[in-house]
Amino acid sequence: MTTRTRLLDPAVGRALSAVSAAAKKGLGDPALAELVVIRASQLNHCAFCLDMHLALAREYGVSERQLDLLAAWEEAEDVFDERERAALALTEAVTVLTDGFVPDEVYERAARHFDETRLAHLIGLVVAINNWNRVMVSRRIPPGGYTP
Repeated sequence: MTTRTRLLDPAVGRALSAVSAAAKKGLGDPALAELVVIRASQLNHCAFCLDMHLALAREYGVSERQLDLLAAWEEAEDVFDERERAALALTEAVTVLTDGFVPDEVYERAARHFDETRLAHLIGLVVAINNWNRVMVSRRIPPGGYTP
């Protein structure tokens, strides 16, 4: 496997970072934001982003139990509350898009837990991490380069 060292044009990298930061800030829940980006990164097999966001999640107080069971969140009903479960379902729907769209019931479930502004930020966060996952995976950037 060859690591391709240049990630992005610096202006593009700054723009992607700005989108990520704005979405996280607008969501207003740093721990939930980390659960969302970790789940998308699991689905996209992005080791760099997993390494980075697992460290950040711990800093924001996400429990080890949640981190351990995140890949199986649907089965771990007592570990994630309804708001977290709605966000994770939307994360998977936006990340995978298996049917070419986000199912109405998934969107409506999230809309019951997030007002219009926070829902827009949640979707923006999922889109942003999917962009980063694709950059890091396509460039084969290994884990370990992030230090909090």
